[in-house]
Amino acid sequence: MQLRTRVLTAVCTAVFSTFSTLTYAEGSEKMNQDQQDVLTLVQKMTSAFEAGDLDTVMRTYEPNQTIMFEPGNPVSDGETAKTIFERSAAISPRFSYSGHEVIVEGDIAVHIAPWQMSGTDPDGNAIKGEGLSIAVLRRQPDGSWKMVIDNPHGSHLLK
Repeated sequence: MQLRTRVLTAVCTAVFSTFSTLTYAEGSEKMNQDQQDVLTLVQKMTSAFEAGDLDTVMRTYEPNQTIMFEPGNPVSDGETAKTIFERSAAISPRFSYSGHEVIVEGDIAVHIAPWQMSGTDPDGNAIKGEGLSIAVLRRQPDGSWKMVIDNPHGSHLLK
């Protein structure tokens, strides 16, 4: 029985060690260049959105993207997405993340991050929100990354 336990422990350790080399939280010394580049793009999008720079926001997405502005309602039209971003920017949102996980396999990446948002509605009332952002990115021919699928409401199924 002890041998079985040791073998199982060794297998689990090997599996989790392999998995941990694929995913890293923000600030990890082990984050490779692709992971850093994905994280940089997400941070660029967030900063541009907070600044109201919607042209930069839209350049972080592929032309044929899908964004879940609200659960169950994907938006794939770029002009519609920009209009929704414009309306959302009116509350002067400020975002914070409690961590970032980036998984890269070849030319596809997944970014996962819990977020919190604060803003102010047109009447001056405080607005708060939170969720789990899950974004799928694709490496572009020039080596850069762009988002293909962006779902900031990934946690809605857990409620």
